[in-house]
Amino acid sequence: MLHREMRILIVEDDQRLARQLKKGIDESGHSVSLAFQGLQGLEAAQASDFDVLVLDVMLPGLDGISIVRQLRQKRIGTPILMLTARDTPEDVIAGLDAGADDYLTKPFSFQILLARLRALVRRKQVDPQTLLRLGDLVLDPTTHEVKRAGASISLSRTEFVILELLMRNLGRVITRSRLIEAVWGHDRDVQSNTLDVFIRQLRNKIEVAESHKLLHTIRGIGYTMREEGGT
Repeated sequence: MLHREMRILIVEDDQRLARQLKKGIDESGHSVSLAFQGLQGLEAAQASDFDVLVLDVMLPGLDGISIVRQLRQKRIGTPILMLTARDTPEDVIAGLDAGADDYLTKPFSFQILLARLRALVRRKQVDPQTLLRLGDLVLDPTTHEVKRAGASISLSRTEFVILELLMRNLGRVITRSRLIEAVWGHDRDVQSNTLDVFIRQLRNKIEVAESHKLLHTIRGIGYTMREEGGT
């Protein structure tokens, strides 16, 4: 299967690992830039248009989670995969809450890393002309803007993909497996709590205080979007 060339920034202070990854990814037909310190990585991510970023969590100067926060605050929506040697739920959730789109724990398979990068940059070909609406929630597939009651909502790439799929299937129950496939593709094994983390984040963002509930959990099956009290 052919894949388009990706432009990737890897920010990793283990220079031997970083250069091994660059060599393997370059040989796979992609373009890789390297940074070995946090501030250097932040500057590179802001200066160039990459398809995806790979950030180590523990970096000298500025840690990976702080880099994610600063990029998202500047409205830089480049997909981000975090590399971490720590895989506790608290560590993983910290990265996702900061605005990362995915994570991979060390040690990892090179092929799995490539598959996850492809999944992060994959874009579905959809009709971009029609706004998606549910009550006072509006999603624009063209601009990736989301608003509720006229107020803008900032979503990560992963949160947006989940919300778009649900809003294209209003009233229908979307299974967990279908959501995982849409976001991460066939060729990756998602930790059981990863989708739950993104659903929680999405719900917190689109269901502000005193607003009607829109995102519903169908226990043991998946999720659906409908106005509270709807069928």
